[in-house]
Amino acid sequence: MLETAPRPSAITPTVDFDAKGVQHGHLRLPYSRDDSAWGSVMIPICVVANGDGATALLTGANHGDEYEGPAALFELAQTLDPTQVKGRIIIVPALNYPAFRAGTRTSPIDRGNLNRSFPGRPDGTVTEKIADYVARQLIPFADIVLDFHSGGKTLDFLPYAAAHELPDKLQEARCFQAVAAFSAPYSMKMLEIDAVGMLDTTAEEMGKVFVTTELGGAGTASARSIDIARRGTGNLLRHAGILKGAPDVRPTRWLDMPSSDCFTFAEDDGLIAFACNLGDPVNEGDVIARVYPVGKTGIAPISYAAAIDGVLAARHVPGLIKAGDCLSVIATVTEPP
Repeated sequence: MLETAPRPSAITPTVDFDAKGVQHGHLRLPYSRDDSAWGSVMIPICVVANGDGATALLTGANHGDEYEGPAALFELAQTLDPTQVKGRIIIVPALNYPAFRAGTRTSPIDRGNLNRSFPGRPDGTVTEKIADYVARQLIPFADIVLDFHSGGKTLDFLPYAAAHELPDKLQEARCFQAVAAFSAPYSMKMLEIDAVGMLDTTAEEMGKVFVTTELGGAGTASARSIDIARRGTGNLLRHAGILKGAPDVRPTRWLDMPSSDCFTFAEDDGLIAFACNLGDPVNEGDVIARVYPVGKTGIAPISYAAAIDGVLAARHVPGLIKAGDCLSVIATVTEPP
């Protein structure tokens, strides 16, 4: 049976990835809908190139309700001086643009979770077409990939940059060196609950240096979290030799997520009352939070305890929780990899 060539992407870039200088344009994805028969999704993109060197792919709003990355990347696209660049920087500040405009984790068009849709399909849904273009067109350009995340509307995290354990230990070492260069207040050896369909896994399987983040959340971005994103991006680009100068390295506390015991999931609906704050040390058996039934007074709350020693690295927001929601993440304190 003859193999057929992959179907071309539906997305057309309005920028030339090989051109020098600064370009601001779009990734145009045709999307026919009731209010625009020949309409398109227009995903903003910036390409800054000067001289020979490595390529960095910087993405934000993979989930549309996470704002630290977009805030730092829209600013970077406006302010980058191409004379300070050696190589190429591809900036997509709002990767899941429909979700970003709606302020939702998933796309309002097809309910697609972009970071569970990789490697995508060129003939799939809008979200799958975006994933396909990133996987087949953008990631192959890159030597280093930075994909910004935070907790969105339902989680709040300690501000950390992260990489994953990988089968290729040389690649893993390069990833953690990049995390160290990012120099967030915390640095994480990260365990994913479900790594299937992620940009992370796709980039790592292509052999790229990959860094992700969790820089707060709770449906907003603070001046502090945006500054961490801004400074970390510059540090990573300097670490890669793409921007001139040395990284502004600051102290970081290394954390690990060694097993599924890090995660606590609610088994009950109700009002959540945390017994500790983000960054607080906890011991195995300590109460993390209590969930109060809200239908009637006088009913005792359900207590949720830490399964391991560590620090509270993430917590559920806002104040009401449903069964199945991630209630908390406990990370252990560790040495640099």
